[in-house]
Amino acid sequence: MSQNIALPSGSNHAGIHQGHHKVSPGEIALAVVIGRTSEFFDFFVYGIASVLVFPKLLFPHFDPLTATLYSFAIFSLAFVVRPIGSVIFMWVGRVHGRGVKMTISLFLLGSSTAAISFLPSYEQIGYVAVWLLSAFRIGQGLALAGAWDGLASLLSLNSPAGKRGWYAMMPQLGAPFGFLLASGLFLFFVSALTPADFLDWGWRYPFFCAFAVNVVALFARLRLVLSEAYSQQLETRQLEPVPVFELLRAQGRNVVIGAFAPLATFALFHLVTIFPLSWVTLFTDLPAGQFLVIEMFGAWVAIFAIIASGVIADRIGRRTLLGTGAVLIAIFSFLTPFLLGGGVAGETVFILVGFGLLGLSFGQSSGALTSNFSSRYRYTGAALTSDLAWMVGAGFAPLVALGLSSKFGLALVGAYLLSGCVCTLASLAINRQLVVND
Repeated sequence: MSQNIALPSGSNHAGIHQGHHKVSPGEIALAVVIGRTSEFFDFFVYGIASVLVFPKLLFPHFDPLTATLYSFAIFSLAFVVRPIGSVIFMWVGRVHGRGVKMTISLFLLGSSTAAISFLPSYEQIGYVAVWLLSAFRIGQGLALAGAWDGLASLLSLNSPAGKRGWYAMMPQLGAPFGFLLASGLFLFFVSALTPADFLDWGWRYPFFCAFAVNVVALFARLRLVLSEAYSQQLETRQLEPVPVFELLRAQGRNVVIGAFAPLATFALFHLVTIFPLSWVTLFTDLPAGQFLVIEMFGAWVAIFAIIASGVIADRIGRRTLLGTGAVLIAIFSFLTPFLLGGGVAGETVFILVGFGLLGLSFGQSSGALTSNFSSRYRYTGAALTSDLAWMVGAGFAPLVALGLSSKFGLALVGAYLLSGCVCTLASLAINRQLVVND
């Protein structure tokens, strides 16, 4: 990233539009993709370990299903605390500046991830290991909230006319990129090591890598976020943090609508990544490594679908595409039990089609309704709605889906996914009505 981003001292706002001093959409997009890839890499490293490692490492005295459910409960903690993290770090940013906020979040995220790589087993220290993992997971959730930098909102506002959908999809590419990196690492160690060696030390290496990737990516983002040109862009666009409770008092309605709008997408997100890996390893004879290969092909499908979403959204509108995606996911929800229960062929179709639908909807799900917020509240509103959407739509998805399917069958997984679609369509309909009435 060019050193020319920073402006000389004393430059006025107009300087950001002159020559090479301008923070271009391309520079913002690069920083966003790098940051999101690192976040999702860390996210999926933990998610895959929640299926392949933590049930055996921390809950060896339980049956595999119960152990995995406990593991998924810990997995959800990061999503529960993210709104709390936003409240804390928005205050830190207002009082002490973005540099302090980003530095604290960098240290917390890196130390929490690195600490997991040294986690002892239950056989070594008993339930203390469970409490340690829970604490580290909470640290990750708080840190991810603090890593919010407003780059995605700034990218959308700086996009050329008629290209908002194209630029909106760029940050979303971080999800399949991160999944490919995490799955590839686990695939290597699962395939190359004996089960005993993998459980003893092999699983720890992806967490070492996650720590290194997070540090590099966050410093790259910090370099842009602390530049004078970026600061002037935020001020010009009025993308400054405000107290969360002030936001809720002034525009709480928009927070709720925005949080429910992407629920179909976020429910599907875990139902094609983390949950099916747990289902396959627990209830079928398909090796985890082989299923990871299938999911990696699905991630490539998602990459092309996300790119396609940018083109389609600029033609029919982002909200229209989000609603269309919810309808298609609803149709897919009725096929879910038949595909997941249909052997390797059915599971492969489920993954490939599911990732394709995920790409089309996820590509435009981020901040689709943030334009509802006035400029004063847009920065904080985008952060909080994202936190709440992930918590409600995705945080408990693996736990709920596995619990329901193990007790009542795969049909309940389809019903759970369908409920997310209903929430998305209802949110979009309410939003349209409110816009018309207002």
